[in-house]
Amino acid sequence: MNFAELGLSPKVLEAVEASGYTTPTPIQAQAIPHVLARKDVLGIAQTGTGKTAAFTLPMLTLLEQGRARARMPRTLILEPTRELAAQVEENFTKYGAGQKLNVALLIGGVSFGDQDIKIARGVDVLIATPGRLLDHFERGKLLLTGIEILVIDEADRMLDMGFIPDIERICKMVPFTRQTLFFSATMPPEIQRLTEAFLHNPQRVEVERQSTTAATITQRLVASQRQDWAKRDVLRQLIRSDSEIKNAIIFCNRKVDVQSLFRSLSRHGFSVAALHGDMDQSARTAALEAFRGGSTQLLVASDVAARGLDIPDVSHVYNFDVPHHAEDYVHRIGRTGRAGRKGAAFTIVTSDDRKSLAAVEAMIKTSIEYQGPTLDELPQDESADTTERRGPRGRSRSSGRKGDDTGHARSPRTRAPKELDAPLADRVADDTSEAVETRTPRPRPERKPSERHARSREPVNDEVRSERNSSADRSHYNERPHQERRRRDPVDHEPTPKGLGDHVPNFLMKSTGFKS
Repeated sequence: MNFAELGLSPKVLEAVEASGYTTPTPIQAQAIPHVLARKDVLGIAQTGTGKTAAFTLPMLTLLEQGRARARMPRTLILEPTRELAAQVEENFTKYGAGQKLNVALLIGGVSFGDQDIKIARGVDVLIATPGRLLDHFERGKLLLTGIEILVIDEADRMLDMGFIPDIERICKMVPFTRQTLFFSATMPPEIQRLTEAFLHNPQRVEVERQSTTAATITQRLVASQRQDWAKRDVLRQLIRSDSEIKNAIIFCNRKVDVQSLFRSLSRHGFSVAALHGDMDQSARTAALEAFRGGSTQLLVASDVAARGLDIPDVSHVYNFDVPHHAEDYVHRIGRTGRAGRKGAAFTIVTSDDRKSLAAVEAMIKTSIEYQGPTLDELPQDESADTTERRGPRGRSRSSGRKGDDTGHARSPRTRAPKELDAPLADRVADDTSEAVETRTPRPRPERKPSERHARSREPVNDEVRSERNSSADRSHYNERPHQERRRRDPVDHEPTPKGLGDHVPNFLMKSTGFKS
């Protein structure tokens, strides 16, 4: 079967031939006729089988008739990540070269103003992530009442990223008579419930068994100690010992591990770039383009790069961490061995990964072979003292520290023991000993407040009474509140002088010359 037999328009067929494709993949051969017939489609196929073209090509054919109106797009494609959304836009640009269709991309990290201008002009194809789409809708810049075709791509990834409530809200905002297309590599029960609620008599297209890996991928396990420095050493040995490696994607479970491994490989002279969700859009795009163009050999990434990225010629995939969700393993290794090419996938496992590894092998219904010794054959590293220094997530607390990262074993940072004096050693050895219980405090010298607070009793001048600084008066002064301490104590034992007393100034004693 070729593309001409699927019912695509001449313009689309010409673009497909110009791209060098002649034979459709199984998912494309089965899904395209149903999409052209305006039926809802539920497509299930492993990653790398051409799901994007399975809805892009028929949509281009259907959009040749009609015209977009301002702020009312004709079709809507929802993607879980910015990279997938940008990739779908590239497919519409490539296959729709002979058509005058307006395509808009609504993703985070880009100015709202530029996106508003495109929407206001009228859009035939709107490609968006759920969050940014709802932002435009709530700002009153977008209307969804003209949607003819709704595409939800990588639906299981939407579930993992928590987008299902947003998807349900968007499905209720688009017209009831729209055509809905679901495409995913796996179909968990939550997604099955969603399809039953929003798809009408869908045509189920399942090319292969759910959660299977491509036969062209060679899968191997590599045992390692649980410390991060040991895993980095194993990874470097794998990369340097493989003469067939052209480029590789290295997956980590956490963003902080992506950045740490990127710095480590950079220090050891590897050509490497990083990609994770906390990077701004310009940096993510630059890293991806450098890897696609071949200027960077290694790409250390989180699961943001595991779904749907079209990098056709990736020779190797390394799982620095065993994924927490077994389905992610299928998507990760699906970055290699695409379009019938051969690929290799290596997963570094430790004793902490036994449960996750068992879930992966149970899902793919295949036992993955070890390259080198197995976990049971691997000698235990007792010098690392990992049992006592385990973190809350099963990670060594000493991991992630800066150092030379040469791959040699580094013992955890410990404090050198110091000699204890005899009394302290006794208390540490037996804190309930009689010596501790009967220990008496050091005697303190008796204090003499009267002597400490007493002042000189010698008079300063005639105006100052010597009795006001006596010890009795000072004790009464010290018992007063703080705000009254600056006030002088009254002298009650002397009579109050009348008038000026004995201190009459001389000018008042002079005669005025007047007689009374």
